Amino acid sequence: MRDPSSAASDVGSHRGSWPALARLIRLGNQTGTLLLLLPTLWSLVLAEHGVPDVRLLGTFVLGSFLMRSAGVVLNDLADREYDRRVVRTQRRPLATGEATPKQAMTIAAALVGSAALLVLTLNPLTLSLSPIAVCLAALYPFAKRFIHVPQAMLGLAFGWGTIMAWAASRGTVELPAWLLFMATVCWAIGYDTIYALQDADDDRRIGVKSSALFFGDFTWLAVGLSLAGMVLLVGAAGWLSGTGPICYGALSVVGALCVRQVRELRRSVNPLRAFELFHQHVWFGSVILGGLVAGFLW
Repeated sequence: MRDPSSAASDVGSHRGSWPALARLIRLGNQTGTLLLLLPTLWSLVLAEHGVPDVRLLGTFVLGSFLMRSAGVVLNDLADREYDRRVVRTQRRPLATGEATPKQAMTIAAALVGSAALLVLTLNPLTLSLSPIAVCLAALYPFAKRFIHVPQAMLGLAFGWGTIMAWAASRGTVELPAWLLFMATVCWAIGYDTIYALQDADDDRRIGVKSSALFFGDFTWLAVGLSLAGMVLLVGAAGWLSGTGPICYGALSVVGALCVRQVRELRRSVNPLRAFELFHQHVWFGSVILGGLVAGFLW
């Protein structure tokens, strides 16, 4: 058997190493960045009738990466004690000691600071909206301590990008932007409830709140209603913005795929399958984006 002191020494020798810090910001897994970015791109496409400004596109792509990276660091800081007790998360750098809280705070501050520099290139309205994005990102890690559906807070944080994107493009915030914001909240509740199924047993044991626990046997119904709301709200935003029938075809395809997921959720799914279902939502969001663009161009 390996000497525990030797293992501790190994962790100490790798503390703050580049691989540990890369894992801290999930550099090798950008699913979260894409789920944050896609609704923002929906907003830019609708606001600019199919062809977003290249400068704004680059700003929000980079900004999504920076803010999502900062968000996961803040989440791991808040949850490092919980993470040690959950099988899926117990090897995260802060949980193992490979990264220190001070290093994590420094990285988070640098990421948020870099995102702030990007916002300074945008118009005054977008600049005035940006502190809300930071507050939502900072509050989300603590939501699971107080709210039975913390996934809603994730939706608020991710959805705020749609408001900022619309403001950056149009200099105002109109009804379609708010519809996309609500669609993103619904979408996040849906896909993150599926994601939470991976940790349901551990969350129940350690007393963490989760929509997967809150909805229980009706998780399939809650996910179905959330995803239906997302499809309908995106459709309404597209209609108000003047997109064409291809958009509704894409939404119909996504709706059918969501129905298939919900039918599967009526049965028990194992953690691996829950992750696979969650990951499919990147493709769902991409199909919606393609449909919005095509609806304006053809």
